[in-house]
Amino acid sequence: MKIIDIATHEIGTKEWPADSNKVKYNDWFYGSKEYPLTAAWCGTFVSWCYYQAGIPLHKIDFLRGYASCPYAVNHVSIWGKIVTVPQPGDVVFFDWNGDGKFDHTGLFVKDNGKGLFQTIEGNTGFGNDSNGGCVMSRERNYKNAIFIRPNV
Repeated sequence: MKIIDIATHEIGTKEWPADSNKVKYNDWFYGSKEYPLTAAWCGTFVSWCYYQAGIPLHKIDFLRGYASCPYAVNHVSIWGKIVTVPQPGDVVFFDWNGDGKFDHTGLFVKDNGKGLFQTIEGNTGFGNDSNGGCVMSRERNYKNAIFIRPNV
């Protein structure tokens, strides 16, 4: 799938300087390098990947897709549908604490069996799953994850 190919090519991209959230996905998303330097970029990464694949998410909470995980999940009816059997390229959201507040997002790649699946995520890292500063392939547990198939 083209979106997975695009995301795979981005693995290893890091924000610079470290812990700054300065990254090309935010520059593209907000249209300016002057947007708040503290803006997390997991959602802007997913939005960028869809755009690069020629299937833009359009306006969710911003013109080019979404930046806020809670907003995107709470307004899923305007841009997609929740699915129980994800396919490559579906958007995954994580609620790390199980408190109903979604903390992070990425792209579903494949089921790995035994309750685990592979993702590609922006702004993740070992030691900080939600603001780790790197695009990475990760293995995740289905617990506290939901999957959304965009209306594209």
